[in-house]
Amino acid sequence: MKRWLVMSALVLMLGSPVAISAEELQGTLQIKGSDTMVNLCQAWAEAFMAKHSRVTVAVTGGGSGTGIAALIAGTCDLAAASRKMTPKEITLAQAHGSRPQEWTVGLDGLAVVVHPSNPIKRLTLDQLAGLFTGIIHNWRELGGNDARVLLLSREVNSGTHVYFKEHVLGTDANGQSREFAPEALLLPSSQAIADEVATNTAAIGYYGMGYLNPRNAAVAIARTAVGPFLLPTEVFVREGTYPISRPLFLYSRETLQGLTRAFMDFVMSPEGQEIVRRTDFVPVGAH
Repeated sequence: MKRWLVMSALVLMLGSPVAISAEELQGTLQIKGSDTMVNLCQAWAEAFMAKHSRVTVAVTGGGSGTGIAALIAGTCDLAAASRKMTPKEITLAQAHGSRPQEWTVGLDGLAVVVHPSNPIKRLTLDQLAGLFTGIIHNWRELGGNDARVLLLSREVNSGTHVYFKEHVLGTDANGQSREFAPEALLLPSSQAIADEVATNTAAIGYYGMGYLNPRNAAVAIARTAVGPFLLPTEVFVREGTYPISRPLFLYSRETLQGLTRAFMDFVMSPEGQEIVRRTDFVPVGAH
């Protein structure tokens, strides 16, 4: 069983912080990146600003790649990412004079979703790969309705897209990365996928578990046909037994200090981690 290894005490990650009172803290913090995390970051921002009236925290999405590019360019203070920075991105950041720091701030399970009327309730990773690479074209090939599959994916700058490609599509017999089927629709946000699945009985898509809603039906996923087939719940994601579980990150350009450090202290505090749970992701640390 794989368990996510995360720091349970912020002091272990950041060292002994210099206390800053609510009255002293002021300025603007820019957070950009992961569409999966945008609602979570916004919730953190609102709660933090309620405590610090002289602070503004601006949150924008656009995808993990967009946020990391902004961090490298120096146009944001924190990049929200649902994937790790690549070695190429780290090297580029260093060339721009920064030393990126990575913080694991939550856990997520990628939910695979279909229309509630779809009779397919469970899939293996191989079946998922067959669907999204275009090998499986019709739902009846999996025992479902006679209908052509509509594939919905995030765009290529999305960390969710990258993670799904690496961990579900995987590689072929020659070790080459498998690509999404040409007919897959690349949508700009997780919400766009949720909305399309809700109105199209032949659609299948994926997004972070925080976007699950009654208009979409989550499919139970297993590594192999022998199971177990699991849904993305807090317990299975924390254990790493859900097959498409992943950490969520915030990246800073340098070692944390000042306003950025105070915000990260809040994110990793019990209150900040309760916001993670309240937005339907999985907290890290003590539980």
